[in-house]
Amino acid sequence: MTHNSISGVAHFIGKDDDDTLAQVKELLSYLPSNNLEIAPPAPTNDDINRLIPEFNEIIPDNPNKAYDIYGIIEKIADDGKYFDVAPHYAKNIVTCYIRLAGNTVGVIANQPKVAAGCLDINASDKAARFVRRCDAFNIPLLTIEDVPGFLPGVGQETGGIIRHGAKLLYAYCEATVPKVTLILRKAYGGAYIAMCNKELGADIVLAWPSAQIAVMGADGAANIVFKKDIKEADDPIAKRQEKVREYEEKFNNPYRAAEMGYVEDVIEPATSRQRLISAFDMLESKRESLPAKKHGNIPL
Repeated sequence: MTHNSISGVAHFIGKDDDDTLAQVKELLSYLPSNNLEIAPPAPTNDDINRLIPEFNEIIPDNPNKAYDIYGIIEKIADDGKYFDVAPHYAKNIVTCYIRLAGNTVGVIANQPKVAAGCLDINASDKAARFVRRCDAFNIPLLTIEDVPGFLPGVGQETGGIIRHGAKLLYAYCEATVPKVTLILRKAYGGAYIAMCNKELGADIVLAWPSAQIAVMGADGAANIVFKKDIKEADDPIAKRQEKVREYEEKFNNPYRAAEMGYVEDVIEPATSRQRLISAFDMLESKRESLPAKKHGNIPL
């Protein structure tokens, strides 16, 4: 458990030999036989057009309130099944395999229940390795995003969060498999980019109406952008609230991002499963070639 939860050296743990072998078999069922093939499809009776009405109310009204991202992954996946990779390490990000319409998809998702879903050193390393593994075996990538930013603090800065975070950006940039991003709520600053935005190579970016796509949250932005207006107002508190609402209406929503081309479509949450299956079906024939070179220089 030390290497599963602290060092990150091990990604799985079994109760005994039988449990371990069962996990190995399940893991291999999601992978192709080699890097030239695609993962074998699995039979399923789960309707590809299944709606998920509870998604319309799953995001809390309070943007600072957490929810469990596994509840969303489970409902999107065929038959509610997912295979977690490194579940005990860097719990603020989830990496797992699911199937959509019988086909393997690799999922990278922020976990709001842990550290508010922030990216940190360990989460960046964990996600970057998973992205590269999926790309190595022709497994499409689904990024489910609710990230308020990179975790602040002296420990993160001195530990090289910029260098470690860059590994995730590098992994996404180099991946040539289909890449679809679904923004649920927060998508702020550099972490928004790191979670595979359009410029980082996402083929399709979808957003829920609850998505907040901006440099930072409205509260923080109002304090910085409108600092002078608030300070000089007769009622600074009322002025600040006014500027917060103004920022939310003008910038902190998915419609402004869609208008600028950063988001393909703002979708009804209940239709997420069918829209994702449709997106990956459309991208099935994607072929992308990297520039001729020996290899890139990953920020190790």
